[in-house]
Amino acid sequence: MNWEEWKPFYLRIAQEMGYSIEKDREAAQILRALLLEGDEYILKEELEAVIEKKAYVFGAGPSLEKALKELNFSGGTLIAADGATSALLDAGLVPDVIVTDLDGRIPDLRIANGRGAFMVIHAHGDNVDKLTAYVPLFSRILGTCQTKPLDIVYNFGGFTDGDRAAFLAEALGAREIVLVGFDFGDVVGKWSKPSLGEHSPVWESKRKKFAFAQELLKWLEENGRARLRYLHP
Repeated sequence: MNWEEWKPFYLRIAQEMGYSIEKDREAAQILRALLLEGDEYILKEELEAVIEKKAYVFGAGPSLEKALKELNFSGGTLIAADGATSALLDAGLVPDVIVTDLDGRIPDLRIANGRGAFMVIHAHGDNVDKLTAYVPLFSRILGTCQTKPLDIVYNFGGFTDGDRAAFLAEALGAREIVLVGFDFGDVVGKWSKPSLGEHSPVWESKRKKFAFAQELLKWLEENGRARLRYLHP
């Protein structure tokens, strides 16, 4: 999904979710400056070399725990959507790539990054404080945004960490994308936010995000080159 394809989705999401487009633009500029200052950024070609033809994308839905216990995930790139990183580490797995807006458990993200995971850090108007505080702590960072892309800050499409991870995988060469822990139900997985100690009833803004994520994944399934499938234990 290029910028012109993504733009109509983005404008609608910004309007319905009440996001400031100007703040999103400012966040992208701030992320770019942080990446240049720290010199720990990578270009998309470097990450493209990591993405295999098959990619597992792990969301933070309640079914993730059972899937990690019962299923085998060899023979593909492991891409964790933010908080799902914690579940993978608990299961003895280190993701190859983490897609995050820094809303997950930062200590776990740092552990995985220290063990070799590439970071895909996303800028939006509501996470500037986190960008400033945490970007300097990471290495091997690819920057992304939800506004018009900049030279080293990309936009592959997608809204939530989970569906953005799928769009990233498709854009960088995956031809089979297996979605794990993508439940989109009435319960939010306990890994979604550090403040959640257990699986919790979905709240209204999260339900809206689920709906947009499902719509975008449907678009990717119909318009992308990769085959998408949901994996449930």
